Order: sequence, then C-alpha cells, then structure tokens
Amino acid sequence: MTKALRSMQEDIKLIDLIVELLDARLPSSSRNPDIDRLGQGKGRLIILNKSDLADAKENARWKECLKAKGAEVLLMDSRKGANMGEIRNAVRAACAEKIARDRARGIKNRPLRAMVAGIPNVGKSTFINSFAKKAVAKTGNTPGVTKGKQWIRLSNELELLDTPGVLWPKFEDPAVGLHLALTGSVNDEILPLEELALELMRFLKAAYPGCLNGRYGISEEEADAELLLRIGERMGYLKAGAEVDSLRTAKGLLKDFRDGRLGRITIEKAE
Repeated sequence: MTKALRSMQEDIKLIDLIVELLDARLPSSSRNPDIDRLGQGKGRLIILNKSDLADAKENARWKECLKAKGAEVLLMDSRKGANMGEIRNAVRAACAEKIARDRARGIKNRPLRAMVAGIPNVGKSTFINSFAKKAVAKTGNTPGVTKGKQWIRLSNELELLDTPGVLWPKFEDPAVGLHLALTGSVNDEILPLEELALELMRFLKAAYPGCLNGRYGISEEEADAELLLRIGERMGYLKAGAEVDSLRTAKGLLKDFRDGRLGRITIEKAE
C-alpha cells in the first residue's frame, strides 16, 4: 500500500483528472483521504460504482451531496456497462478549465490523462474494461487483483492510468474498517468472519427489517447467534451430526449481501 501511494504521488504530476471510484453502498468509508490531499488542483470525477447493489433513494442523495462539494458525479454499474456514454461528457466538464487553458495557448488535440483510483475491490478494472469495451485490465471480486499501474489509451481524447487499490494506513473510525470488511475491500482471510456476519445481521435488522426473513424465511426476533444458526440450517450448511457449520454460514451470508441477493442495501446514509 505504501509503495502504491508513493507511485501515485509521482503519477499525479502526469495527469489532468482523477476518476475516483467509490462503493455506492458506503461512499464515505470508501473515500481515501490521501486522494483528496494528492488531487488538489486536478479535475475530479467521482463514480458511485456498484450503484445497482445500493438503495436507489440513497444513491440519489449521495450524488447530490458529492456534487455540492464541487465534483462531477455519476452513478454506475460497471458490470453491466450502464451509463458509460455519460463518462466522456463528465470528463470534459471536470476538465473544462484545463481544456480552456490549452486552447488559449494554442494546444489542440492533446488527450486528457486521467488516473483511475479507488480502494481494493471497488471495481476499477471492471469499470475500465466496460468503458474501453474490451478486456484491457485484470478483474476479480477479491482485493489486490491489480498489482501495478498501466496506461490505457481509449481514444485520441482520453488516456487512463489504472492504479492498484490503495487503503490508508490507519482507520481513525473503527466503523470505517467494519464497513470496508463487510463489502470485501479487506481480505476475508484475515477477518473473524463469524463476528463480521453477526455485525451484518445487527445492521440489517435495524436498517432493513424483514430483509433476512425475505431471503431465508426465518424470524428476525431471535438472538443474533441463534439467527445465524437458523440461516445455516436454511442454507443446508451442516457438518457431521447435523451441526450447523457456522463459518460456512457466515461466508454464505456475507456473499449473499455482497452479491445483492439480500436486496439493494446502503450501509452509509447521506447526510
């Protein structure tokens, strides 16, 4: 992460625009504060990615909230490639001052250079491939797929620099770490997944009552630990002796949430 951040500090000198991908389910926690610091004076385009997995009403609120802070903002489902046609206009709008300065100096037809940045597993490579309409970047639904940077020329007007997903060294608010873990931006192998699944259930029961019942046909009145066992029974995740495999159940519940099988859910509400 430190090496990637140092590389970004060098690359920032070469670009006109930062295209920052945020997870629409947690726009605040998925914003890297280092990018705000590094990107001063550069055009900014924010992509609320995975918006198909997030609450539609909250998507609209977050878009207005971020636009009010001076950035161009687009809602995006990179897997389906929806709304990709809006990106070029948004890039031009974000770089309007730069384009005007170049024209005043007689510089024409120079491609805009944009850095694509974001936290691990936010969908940067999928976004680039959908935008380019071909596989030019490695993809995967686990953190750390993009290992190094690469320049991708999309047209005579635009070049993209793909960068590895970067987290910042310390989360000042523990909730940020929890939210990033829930959506898969932290490697599951280093996490207590059963505790994480219990945290997810507590959130869902409070913010989206009926969600667990709708997916698994269970009562949400039980204690969280018992509820996890009921989910395991419904999913058929049993060990020898008909004992519920709680770890496998936790993984299954988290996957259902991350894949949108529990419905469109936003963890962080727009203020």
